Amino acid sequence: MANQLIENKLKILPDRPGCYIMKDDHQRIIYIGKAKNLKNRVRSYFKSSHTGKTAQLVSEIADFEFIVTNSNKECLLLEINLIRKYKPHYNIQLKYGTMYPYLKITNERDPQLVITSEIKDDGGKYFGPYPDVYAASATRDLLQKTYPLRKCSKNEKRACFYYHLGQCIGCCDHPISKETYEKQIANITRFLNGDVKTIKDDLHKKMAKASEEMAYERAAQYRDQIKYIEQTVEPQSIMSKQYNNRDVFAFYMDREWISIQVFMLRQFTVIKRDSSLFACYGEPTDELTSFIVQYYQEKNHTLPKEILVPEGIDTELLSETLGISVKTPKRGDKKKMLDMATDNARIAHEQKFKLLRMNDEKTRGAAQELADVLRLPSLHVIESFDHSNIQGTNPVSGMVVYEDGKPNKKKYRKYKIKTVEGANEAETTREVIFRRYSRLLREDAPFPDAIFMDGGAIEVNAARDVLENQLGIDWLPVIGMVKDDKHQTNHLVAGDPLKRVPLSPESQAFHLVQRIQIEVDRWANTFHRQVRSKHSFVSRLDNIKGVGEKTRTKVMRHFKTIKNLREADVDDIRALGIPEKTALAIHQAAWEGQKDNPYQHDTEPTNDAQ
Repeated sequence: MANQLIENKLKILPDRPGCYIMKDDHQRIIYIGKAKNLKNRVRSYFKSSHTGKTAQLVSEIADFEFIVTNSNKECLLLEINLIRKYKPHYNIQLKYGTMYPYLKITNERDPQLVITSEIKDDGGKYFGPYPDVYAASATRDLLQKTYPLRKCSKNEKRACFYYHLGQCIGCCDHPISKETYEKQIANITRFLNGDVKTIKDDLHKKMAKASEEMAYERAAQYRDQIKYIEQTVEPQSIMSKQYNNRDVFAFYMDREWISIQVFMLRQFTVIKRDSSLFACYGEPTDELTSFIVQYYQEKNHTLPKEILVPEGIDTELLSETLGISVKTPKRGDKKKMLDMATDNARIAHEQKFKLLRMNDEKTRGAAQELADVLRLPSLHVIESFDHSNIQGTNPVSGMVVYEDGKPNKKKYRKYKIKTVEGANEAETTREVIFRRYSRLLREDAPFPDAIFMDGGAIEVNAARDVLENQLGIDWLPVIGMVKDDKHQTNHLVAGDPLKRVPLSPESQAFHLVQRIQIEVDRWANTFHRQVRSKHSFVSRLDNIKGVGEKTRTKVMRHFKTIKNLREADVDDIRALGIPEKTALAIHQAAWEGQKDNPYQHDTEPTNDAQ
């Protein structure tokens, strides 16, 4: 079951090609994949049933991010680069070598054009990788017809069948000069680097002619050849040699927030993508300029050979400051990479605000859903109370405030119980409710839409008694949040007379009550621990001969907790103007009851006990 963050992010995925990066709950990258349509592919992980290793992968995904690309080919190349960089656990095939095919011109006297899935340091020329072996095979076959090299083995004694078909250069029949090979290899290289217009135009003419002659099968073959050319040799922005040792910075600005994307390119590969989103109070170009300088000075990133930035950036200032080339590309591969970074900056910005809006709609919707369940007009403001004590000692109460389904911690309150002895939920409720709402009456302050007590009928009836009979407030609803025998949120009690109000565990209203109940419990218990610790601190100091109120206050203000006092030296205590003997006694008192008490063998404090 996907968590709420993933659920929200799935709703706003773009239907664009790109790479997705799956992370576990420690933000470690565990899988990297590619998709022609990010929305469909990523959603399939969480909206479909899986078995085996895929099910195991999905169970470990806690978050994901993505990078959009301009084409499926760029997506493929980026996936391979990222996998080689991060070596995710679940990318077993691509971790130790790619299964994607390459076209290779062999390094030998009579070279061949072959398909391989392994890159070796053998002097050969490699092109790719390509999306699939069929596209690579079709492109190789086309090149063998257009710019043939040796197709057969070297064991032939005479010209082979392929030579007579024009698909082999015929080195078995007659010697081929080095210059002839170099010309053919140059043509193949130019074609595989993207110069395909001549061949594509010729294929289009042949396809049109075949269609006119109603030779539809032959026309389909030409059509497929064009398609395979486009799949294999479309612009390979991610692997272009233009990107060696460069960093690309781009931004998108809206709603006074700026989104910045950084692509780090080393050895013709995208090795890292950084993303930042923050409030921008000045000109976005100035913000980006400052960001770039800090990126290298404060984060200790290695300076590249060149930085690419969008228009409007003072390239001369940046270049002078950093001591490297800073350029704004106008066209070509560099411009394509800058555009891709800008596109990702825009998507990251839009995604952030869509998530915020979805979260706001969810919390507002949960509050209204809860109001509907309770048959109240609205629940914009909820004040919730819980009590905490241990066997009646140091009783306290805590109040949390939820506005439109979200906590407002600035309005939280703490109450030390003054009139109740022992564990008495009803009387504790009466005291804290009276103190809270009598003050609101005196100050003419706004009241909440409802009070939520962490408990059942006892707490609700006690709160109502104070509100109605002592304060004259008979219009403020009081709702009880009841837990089951496992101390988990179960149902509400409300109305007059009190009735059980069931909540569906799948509803947003239930999850809101659950969040309120957990938060008010945490707030009250945290306060109780602080009071108990302070009380213990005071008790220990009060039992030391020579420690009066002035000394006790001085020690408590400085050290705040027994733990801090225990970790201090006697000299630290003496520095407060406390005599050495008294300081030693205070330090000993702090260690009382501890297993590793350094004073456990001492019977009484002495001046040389240090």
